[in-house]
Amino acid sequence: MDAKINRGIVLRLAKYLRVLHKLKGLGFVKVFSNNLGDAIGVTPAVVRKDFSTINIPGNKRGGYNIDVIVEEIEKVLGKEERQQIVVIGCGKIGQALMTYQEFEREGIEVVAGFDVDPQVVNPSRDVPILAMEEFNEFVSRRDIKVAVLAVPDSAATEVFERVTEAGIPGVLNFTSVELKCSKCDYENCPVRCVVQNVNIGLEIENLFYLVRMKNTGMLEENRARESGSVSTQAG
Repeated sequence: MDAKINRGIVLRLAKYLRVLHKLKGLGFVKVFSNNLGDAIGVTPAVVRKDFSTINIPGNKRGGYNIDVIVEEIEKVLGKEERQQIVVIGCGKIGQALMTYQEFEREGIEVVAGFDVDPQVVNPSRDVPILAMEEFNEFVSRRDIKVAVLAVPDSAATEVFERVTEAGIPGVLNFTSVELKCSKCDYENCPVRCVVQNVNIGLEIENLFYLVRMKNTGMLEENRARESGSVSTQAG
């Protein structure tokens, strides 16, 4: 991926793509930057800059051709082919991810789950749950690039090491353990993995903090407004 396309742009491109598919499904042929900006919460200027970064043509009067944008964004995001992932740890979170219907709409396919518990293993499911003994051979044969970790925290580091040793470069981590590839401290890292740590507890805690700060700010603003009103009346 081009160095100028950072994570923020990638996330916005994925959001644009969702909106564009919905618009296309409604019969729209063209879209304007202000429409997309309103849909994902950014300014039209940000939309135009993002599209310029990936060389998508457009103009203020004519807007953007939806088919052209979809094709170009899918090239950048690697969505020209179906993206296959595996889930490791098939408890409640893992199985919820395996049956998440939005993946289908996003062109993502969970091709297998893996677990160490023999009572959970079930190869005959629509999405098979396999024993960890089959992991290396399976991911090698299917050329899996992304694994989702939904294992207990106590097993997170060990399983992560196994994932990187199997050559999987992308890991979405749902445990509360902050994972980092120890091999990536060196320039000759054989995996060059990318890890996204999703700590739901921290995200909720952060959300509560932001809500408190917003409410505090609104309270202070109201107090200042009332104070100003009293001063004006007193004068």
